[in-house]
Amino acid sequence: MDHFAALRALRAIVDAGSFTAAAERQGTTHSAMSRQLRQLEEHLQVRLLDRNSRRLSLTEAGRDYYREAVSLLDRLDQADDRARAGQATPSGRLRVSVPQVVASQELPYWLPGFLARYPQVALDLSADDQLVDVVGGGFDLALRIAASLPDSQLVARELARCPRILVAAPAYLATHGLPRQAADLDKHTLLAFSPAGAAARWELQGPRGASASVEAGQRLHVDATPALYAAVLAGMGISLFTALTVQEDLRTGRLIRVLPGWHAGQRRYFALYPHARALAPKVRALVDYLAAHYAGQTGVAGPGAGDRP
Repeated sequence: MDHFAALRALRAIVDAGSFTAAAERQGTTHSAMSRQLRQLEEHLQVRLLDRNSRRLSLTEAGRDYYREAVSLLDRLDQADDRARAGQATPSGRLRVSVPQVVASQELPYWLPGFLARYPQVALDLSADDQLVDVVGGGFDLALRIAASLPDSQLVARELARCPRILVAAPAYLATHGLPRQAADLDKHTLLAFSPAGAAARWELQGPRGASASVEAGQRLHVDATPALYAAVLAGMGISLFTALTVQEDLRTGRLIRVLPGWHAGQRRYFALYPHARALAPKVRALVDYLAAHYAGQTGVAGPGAGDRP
């Protein structure tokens, strides 16, 4: 006896209400359905169905067994769906929300490779520093950078952790000199990311448990990280960025790390997506691609200001 085939026959007979209707739905014959049920009852040594010329009804033992059988078959179907999803070719349109700084500074390092690997996937990308409603906004995935995330019903996969570090352009440091200790920052122009021009204070952590609290933004507040990045590149002052955001700039020398022993805490990169019966292949592909990309990053790259002559 094929046990799962017999369970499916029992379910089909009960759901259809007759052997004939069940056989039509299953694409088989009345006699085949009857034989599978008989074999199942003989295997269990219990009667599952009372049947007469008018109707079928589950026995008391049959009701309990039917309920367990349906639950088992549902779980098996779900497992099949997940396995098929894992093998399916990623395709379709993918709606993704990312922070502005990722869209402007990090996208070139992973998006072309992703689209080249998955030519049947198209992206709708929304760049926004606000916490979007992933489900209500119709997003398949959101990438977020935060110290931690509020509780939600979304799946959160951590992709990376990195410190927020102080950086400046070589032109600025050539003109204004190198800060040698945290107290020196009071003599420098500190550019701040701050929504609605709110006061900005950097809580810095240094070697051997040292700490410093520094007021920033006296000359410039911005509420968009791409604008802050442009201002730093233009040599307007020192600012804070996650190390992964400026990693390539540090490697090439476009920016220099200031006070290499100091940072302003860690930020974590998360991929957020809704719970699903089986994660869509296109979503799984992007999440796995991002995880591999960020796992390959080394954090802070390039020399700090203290390493320069």
